Formats: sequence, structure tokens, C-alpha cells
Amino acid sequence: MKKLLIAMLMALSCGASAAAETWPAKTVRIIVPFPPGSSPDLVARMLSDKLAQALGQPVIIENKPGAGGNLGTGIVAKAAPDGYTLGLSIPGPLAVNTVLYKKMEYDPFKELAPITLVALSPNVLVVDPRMGVNSVQEFVDYVKARPGKLNYGSVGNGSASHLTMELLKMRSGLDIVHVPYPGSPQVNTAILSGQVQAGFVVPATAMPLAQSGRLKALAVTSSVRSVVVPELPTVAEAGYPGFESSAWIGMVAPARTPKAIIDRLSRELVTIIRSQEVREKMHRIFFQPVGTAPEGLSKLMRSERDRWARVIKQSGASAD
Repeated sequence: MKKLLIAMLMALSCGASAAAETWPAKTVRIIVPFPPGSSPDLVARMLSDKLAQALGQPVIIENKPGAGGNLGTGIVAKAAPDGYTLGLSIPGPLAVNTVLYKKMEYDPFKELAPITLVALSPNVLVVDPRMGVNSVQEFVDYVKARPGKLNYGSVGNGSASHLTMELLKMRSGLDIVHVPYPGSPQVNTAILSGQVQAGFVVPATAMPLAQSGRLKALAVTSSVRSVVVPELPTVAEAGYPGFESSAWIGMVAPARTPKAIIDRLSRELVTIIRSQEVREKMHRIFFQPVGTAPEGLSKLMRSERDRWARVIKQSGASAD
């Protein structure tokens, strides 16, 4: 029996090695768990053509929004671990939602294989210009004068945009109601239409509207002034020392995807992300390109889960 088991394991190992050697032999798909026009979608489309050239096979983008990114990220987690289904996702579905939701359909730490940390961006606090506020403190005072009567939008439960506002609420004693949306373009639209009054969103979608005067950008969430929006002060500068969060994007695959495939994807993507062309494109949408080994993304996922778990516990934030 023991010999049979060993033989079966060796056969499986040989099969995985052979599959890795011939990969890719067909189209690779990248699932983005947010709608077209969202920051993960924009970044995915920057990478797909270059990755297709590197792999010698087509690379297509499939948008699968829903459940704050859990739907599409869950599809990746349950996909065949053959290197033909990848995912490009954000902190909530990749880490934080494990402590925010009472039940999830997948475990990102057991069912996903990190490939690389693609990019980082601060969040920007944007508000409806009709509020007439011009600083973080003016915003705090405005909301405090109207407890429970105002709303803020986020790109979903567990997202950086959700938990960043919860952190500000906790630090400043605000009472403002959370309204989740499928992606940052929808949050911006909600502010423009008056459905919500504020939100922490990525500058990729917010700054064009702020620069045209349709939204008012107040501050960024980086620890120091951001290289992508240096004109904006930090929330920490505005009176909340130590206040920091980032919207990051990572590439993952289903767990048990052969290591040789993961390693090749990581190498190819790091080269692409750090290329001059892609760096310039990312800077134009206010993202800082990174590119790491799989271990870099793995460590970040775990540290973000632990850090935001403390905020979730103290603030009482929930996915309900």
C-alpha cells in the first residue's frame, strides 16, 4: 500500500512537471473582480498585452465584479491550478475580508498562490464640492455637525477605501454611513449625484474629476506626501499622526499551481512592471509600480490582514 501511494505521488509530480514544461499552450485569462474602468481593470489591461508577448499566447481580461471583489477572487481560488486562470485583486478579497466576513466561500491564504505585488497607490479623500469644505478638519467638523445624516462610498466591504474611512471615523469620532459600490468609478458617480458625500478612492479615477472641479480632493493616505499627487497633504499632516493606508494590487493564481509556472509568471511580470513603458503608464494613472517575488505579496497579505484586523475590532466595522 505504501509503495502504491509513493508511486501515485510520483506520477502526480511528474504530471505537474510535464504540464509546467509545456505551459502555456492556450489562452490565459486574468479575472478582475471589479468592473471595467476600475483601477484593477486599468492595471490589468496595461499588463495583458505585454504578458501575452512574453508567454506567446493570448491573455484576456474577464471582469467578474460582485461582493466587494469576493466573487471574482473566489472564482480564481476555485479554478483549475493549471496556470490558465489568474486573478488581479486588492486587499479586501486577498486578505482583509477573512477577518471582516463571518463566512467566506474561499480562504485566500490556503486557496490562492501569490505571484507578485503589482502596484501601490494612496487613497484620496474626495468630497462633494457642494459641501464647501477645503480640508480634512473642515470635513470632520461638517460631518460632526450632522451625525448619522451623511453617507460615504467605498469599493466594497474590506477594501482599503472602506477601512480607511472607518479608521478616520475611529480617530475623529465621526458618525457617517457606509455605502459599498462595485468599484471606484461608481463611488465617484455616487458623489457627483449626491447619493453619498465623500469617499476614499484611488487617484486613478478621482483626480481627473478633482482637476476639473467636479470633485474636491482633500488629502492622501500615504505616510508622506505621495509622488503621484504631491500637491495634496496627507491625512497625518491634517492632524491625525500615524494615519496611513494604501490601495495595492496583487496578481494571484489558484493554490497548487505548479511552482515553475508561478515562478515564470512572477519573473515575466516583474520585468513588465519595471519596464519604462509600463512605469510611465502607471504613473499617469497615479500608481506606483512595484513588482516582487511571490514571497513579497504573501508577506503583505498576512501583514495587511493583521493590521486591519485591529482596526476592524476597534471600529466595529462589519460586512453587513
